[in-house]
Amino acid sequence: MGDRRTSNHSEGTDFTLVGFTVRPELHILLFLLFLLVYAMILLGNVGMMAIIMTDPRLNTPMYFFLGNLSFIDLFYSSVIAPKAMINFWSESKSISFAGCVTQLFLFTLFIVTEGFLLAAMAYDRFVAICNPLLYSVRMSTRLCTQLVAGSYFCGCVDGVLLSGMTFTLPFCASRAINHFYCDYRPVQRISCSDLYIHKILSFVLCSIIILPTITVIIVSYMYIVSTVLKIRSTEGRKKAFSTCSSHLGVVSILYGAVTFMYFIPDRFPELSKVASLCYTLVTPMLNPLIYSLRNKDVKEALRMVLGKKNVFA
Repeated sequence: MGDRRTSNHSEGTDFTLVGFTVRPELHILLFLLFLLVYAMILLGNVGMMAIIMTDPRLNTPMYFFLGNLSFIDLFYSSVIAPKAMINFWSESKSISFAGCVTQLFLFTLFIVTEGFLLAAMAYDRFVAICNPLLYSVRMSTRLCTQLVAGSYFCGCVDGVLLSGMTFTLPFCASRAINHFYCDYRPVQRISCSDLYIHKILSFVLCSIIILPTITVIIVSYMYIVSTVLKIRSTEGRKKAFSTCSSHLGVVSILYGAVTFMYFIPDRFPELSKVASLCYTLVTPMLNPLIYSLRNKDVKEALRMVLGKKNVFA
């Protein structure tokens, strides 16, 4: 009976992040792996933002969205990675109630914002390829700013709703979260109340976020593929597909992992942790690499920056 006692959800009570259930001697290996990936995230995303802000040739809607994507990747991985690395060396692996609420809110804010931003980027590519003559008119600075601001607004609303629904639940005495960060499903599992209504509301909330954004992306690319196939020039088709393939790669990784995590029943917590790694660390690490290696303008801008450093050296 003691294990099932509910405790008042006050800010003074800590949670425990169980993390990865591996042998203790593997913790140092996981720490080094997390450290390496996080260093690459910092280097890649800060570098991408610096290149976009300093090169006037990249002052276009596509790179405005890409700069915001790097900003989002940098911050939502920073919400997760440092605490996870600290816990590899901590015996208690504790996180305060306020810290857990903040982590869930910020992570939800940034991951939802990224979903809407990827939809905006798909629309940008649709206009650029399907209506190139109207591109500068349709993708105005005002519209781009509104799309980004709207993405952050949706992320903020979802963060408030999801964290509010989760942390108003009564929790069991153990308070051990079987995850490496405070995600809503692992947190809800330690509640002592009936979760049926909460699970339905959480599923509906995630569906409201994922389905419209993925629909915009799919419809945009259906029109893009149809238009590209009509291009007679092989070089023109190659250039158009090269521009879009980077974006599709990022979308596939993110939505594949999110779909696995949130739409498949949570019977296998260890698989859920691996899926979480894909969008908390792997995607933010790969995004700068994908967009820089397959983007001629970014590679040229990077080459110029490195060239200037060599001159001054």
